[in-house]
Amino acid sequence: MTETVAAIVAAHRAGSQSPAQTVARSFKRIREHNDPAIFISLREENDAIAEAERLAARDAGVLPLLGVPVAVKDNIDVAGLPTTAACPA
Repeated sequence: MTETVAAIVAAHRAGSQSPAQTVARSFKRIREHNDPAIFISLREENDAIAEAERLAARDAGVLPLLGVPVAVKDNIDVAGLPTTAACPA
């Protein structure tokens, strides 16, 4: 299933999909794809969903991309995730 960022944001704003539901669906799709070479490290699913739930109470104008799934290359520093550049060492 292909979705656009605009469609995800519209669903969140319309209330037909919550950011937490989008995050949960993203993790489900990653599991179903089952290719560990694609995602070297992921946030804990429960933590990501809980954060989306907490942030959803804020004004959508402040966090317009809340719940939109993103991937960050593992050679970019992200707080709380390892920076590995695909190298186990």
